[in-house]
Amino acid sequence: MNYKETLLMPKTDFPMRGNLPNKEPGIQQQWDDEKLYEQVQERTEGRPLFVLHDGPPYANGDIHMGHALNKVLKDFIVRYKSMSGFHAPYVPGWDTHGLPIETALTKKGKVKRKELTVAEFRKKCEEYALGQVDSQREQFKRLGVRGDWDNPYITLTHEYEAQQIRVFGDMAKKGYIYKGKKPVYWSPSSESALAEAEIEYEDKRSPSIYVSFDVKDGKGVLNGDEKFVIWTTTPWTIPANLGIALHPELDYVVADVSGTKYIVAEGLLSSVKEAAGWEDAAVERTLKGQELEHVTASHPLYDRESLVVLGDHVSLEAGTGCVHTAPGHGEDDYLVGQKYGLDVLCPVDDKGVMTEEAPGFEGLFYDAANKPITEKLDEAGALVHLSFMTHSYPHDWRTKKPVIFRATSQWFASIKDFREDLLREINNVEWLPKWGETRLYNMVRDRGDWCISRQRAWGVPIPIFYGEDGEAIINDETIDYVSALFREHGSNIWFEWDTKDLLPEGFTSEHSPGGTFTKEMDIMDVWFDSGSSHQSVLEERDDLQRPADVYLEGSDQYRGWFNSSLSTAVAVTGKAPYKSVVSHGFTLDGEGRKMSKSVGNVIIPNKVMNQLGADILRLWVASVDYQADVRVSDNILKQVAEVYRKIRNTFRFLLGNLHDFNPEANAVAEKDLSEVDRYMLVKLNELTSDVKEAYESYQFAQVYHKVHNFCTIDLSSFYMDIAKDTLYIEHADDPARRSIQTVMHEVLVSLLKLLSPVLSHTTDEAWELLPEKEAANVQLTDMPEAKTYADAQALTQKWDRFMDLRDDVLKALEEARSEKVIGKSLEAHVTVYAEESDYELLTAVPELSKLLIVSEATVTKGKEAAPSEAKSYELVSVTVSPAEGEKCGRCWTVSRTTGQNENHPELCSHCAEVVEKHYV
Repeated sequence: MNYKETLLMPKTDFPMRGNLPNKEPGIQQQWDDEKLYEQVQERTEGRPLFVLHDGPPYANGDIHMGHALNKVLKDFIVRYKSMSGFHAPYVPGWDTHGLPIETALTKKGKVKRKELTVAEFRKKCEEYALGQVDSQREQFKRLGVRGDWDNPYITLTHEYEAQQIRVFGDMAKKGYIYKGKKPVYWSPSSESALAEAEIEYEDKRSPSIYVSFDVKDGKGVLNGDEKFVIWTTTPWTIPANLGIALHPELDYVVADVSGTKYIVAEGLLSSVKEAAGWEDAAVERTLKGQELEHVTASHPLYDRESLVVLGDHVSLEAGTGCVHTAPGHGEDDYLVGQKYGLDVLCPVDDKGVMTEEAPGFEGLFYDAANKPITEKLDEAGALVHLSFMTHSYPHDWRTKKPVIFRATSQWFASIKDFREDLLREINNVEWLPKWGETRLYNMVRDRGDWCISRQRAWGVPIPIFYGEDGEAIINDETIDYVSALFREHGSNIWFEWDTKDLLPEGFTSEHSPGGTFTKEMDIMDVWFDSGSSHQSVLEERDDLQRPADVYLEGSDQYRGWFNSSLSTAVAVTGKAPYKSVVSHGFTLDGEGRKMSKSVGNVIIPNKVMNQLGADILRLWVASVDYQADVRVSDNILKQVAEVYRKIRNTFRFLLGNLHDFNPEANAVAEKDLSEVDRYMLVKLNELTSDVKEAYESYQFAQVYHKVHNFCTIDLSSFYMDIAKDTLYIEHADDPARRSIQTVMHEVLVSLLKLLSPVLSHTTDEAWELLPEKEAANVQLTDMPEAKTYADAQALTQKWDRFMDLRDDVLKALEEARSEKVIGKSLEAHVTVYAEESDYELLTAVPELSKLLIVSEATVTKGKEAAPSEAKSYELVSVTVSPAEGEKCGRCWTVSRTTGQNENHPELCSHCAEVVEKHYV
């Protein structure tokens, strides 16, 4: 007789064999064909609404690992919420306006910009952006992200722009929108104003000069033969100098240097002496800054005065304490200049070229003007010292080139008018990590007014008209009309239609007696676009609501989308657009470096998915502490793939041993389960509680570690190992076998549900293979509920202790194997020497040898009874010797009963009994 045929070996002909790159697209196609997203929404309709509002990625280029991290984290949350009592739609979005798209079209000659009208160029931009949306959409779907991909929100759509116009109009009506000429970040490379969110800092080498200004009128305080010394790293702004700022409370000294009298702050005299080489500087007198107010000095290059003014922004951090003041090139300079009535002089044009208002330097690019201006100062005897320094300097985050402060006429949102409301709402939001609250609070507290106008073509127009007297016109009537026009026709009509056609029929204004109007040609900052999504998406769509439950983006969005969304929402509604904010770090390479094509350390999501599969990428996302910067490399992904393999093999083992199990017909009642089986259900309940708690708090690494440990320690190293004999050797309906299958079925169903948000493809595949299931797809089920077992505490205490004792025995077996005492553990007879309480536990455990995976196990009371050759461990001492008897040809245990049954001489007595009863 072939005894192998009498073994109930697990079924292995099902397709749970990995090969994710080839399988996943088919699974995703099935989701699309079955309209699984719609099925999920229908199933959860009527439940409390949970809204994760998608921060729109920019529609340009393939997705990178930062995109993958972000989208998968969101997918975890939405999938979990859909399985835990909520109705959780997910509406993906895209940010589609702005300079990068203009550049993408013009840089490579795809579009000849100068040959197109603004409207024609904008249509090209729209076509390009929508093509990028389509490309990115397929890549996001390949990640396994579930959402309303057929109906995303896109910032260039008519309804989105219409609502954005209303946000702008509401802010204008409340007096928060104004036009003014003041210094803003200006990008010569983009020829446009920038907001703070569009600035990043990089090192730049700059000249460092000390310049003297001769006192012209000392106002009776100075003699007139002194010189103020200023310090600057931007010599190109000297032609724009109109003043010298001092701090009213600081002490200033008149220092004699070889007969020349210089004025600097007392607290900076030593550093100026060192830089300028003033070895013989002697202090003649000391004055408070406030005593020098309204003193005038002569500009070193031009025949005009520089007024001494007072300002609290002056400090002793660097320089001379006498601050070069050019109101057209700095925010503090502008503010103090307004106080003292100084002009807003800005002798630099849109391209960063010096104008005729800087005589002698007109036509020079501002940076190139540094050298000739410094030379002129030297010729004039005003250059005290020249050196060079490398310092952190603002750059355009798109072009990566330096920006300048430049006074221009721009539209602003007056943050100061509702700053206290913003700060209050920040305190009302939940932040993860907690430091996010402090970060955004400080940003808003210190933020100047928001420059919202841009001198570009591709964006939403600023909906303002001008009367014949130049007065700006914006009111409910114009906003309602423009918004309605944009909803019907789109914003391109602003550049296609005559101004009169953009106004209500018969519109009149006191500012245009002749009935002639012009329109603003600037567009809005793209952060105003995306920052309006709470109105354009959450309020616009019937399936969403404002405020959203959560915003989740990278930590750079504290200065970006988190910030602009808060500003527009509080301005319009008085409330934050979100209840909670979660941020994640940046993706770095395996050594913690920023990814760079030039370095060659870029990990590309599409490549990872083609080689390993999306579920490996998703499991990596679950494995990292995403709130900090995260590392990814080929080696890290291989390690994650190994963990995935263990989880997948757990699914395979459980499925393989459930092929003949029908839960309705074969499940064993809880009261009839063995102790070890009930212990496993208690462990499963602990896992369920821990994993659900981790999901609730967005701690996905805890999900990863808890499940991994359960699969490798509780299941693979213990339960599945000890279950094999019973599963394979006993007859199909043996109560012990059905008891184990009952537990395995519950474990498998629970694991598939708990891991569905993370391993969305693998859990779907395994669910499909379940013998009986409650729904066609695991995504159409709810998370398992942790059950209450009356004896859970006693079971846990007893069997946790047993597991500790078993670990010592396993160590002894491993040592015996290495010493060639035995081969496999089933060849062993172990004798365990235990103290009284542990002795009682071990002797009370049924079938101890099976639990220890040996052929024979003996327990002796007292560790002191162990012979000298015994291995001594923390809890027990153990001796290992070869088991006596012959190896059974069916169960492989070494037994003294093997061969006693003459009909089955190769079997032990138990196997012979099973075979005769069920197979003969």
